Amino acid sequence: METSQWIARCALRLREEWPRPAGADLAEAAAELWEQERWRELEPEAAAVAWLRLGIPSVEST
Repeated sequence: METSQWIARCALRLREEWPRPAGADLAEAAAELWEQERWRELEPEAAAVAWLRLGIPSVEST
C-alpha cells in the first residue's frame, strides 16, 4: 500500500473514533504514525484504533 493511501485510511479511521480535531490535524497524526514502524506494520485502521486506545499520557505536576 502506498504511503498516501495508508495515511488517508488511518486519518479516516481517526475521524470516526475522534471527531473533534480538524481533518488536517488528523492527517498530520496519521502521517506521524506512519513514520513509526510499529504502527506502519499494522493496517491503517488497526493502527488508528490501537493508538487511540493508548490514551493521553498523564503528566504529573512537580
